[in-house]
Amino acid sequence: MGVVLPLMDGFTLIEKLRQKGNIVPVLILTAKDSLANRVKGLDIGADDYLVRPFEFEELLARIRLRYRRSVTLVLR
Repeated sequence: MGVVLPLMDGFTLIEKLRQKGNIVPVLILTAKDSLANRVKGLDIGADDYLVRPFEFEELLARIRLRYRRSVTLVLR
């Protein structure tokens, strides 16, 4: 998910999802690289924050990590 979206910014969208109890994993992909934005994204409920440009291999590794963690939670 990006931070800059056409109808609502990504931060607001994540806040709304979390307020409704939605636990879908959220990985922010954005060019907004300030420390304040990274901390805000994680604090409001994103599971990860990746700044563009990024290497595709790193994106895949982060997706695999989220998958492993979700499978572990289900198996408990």
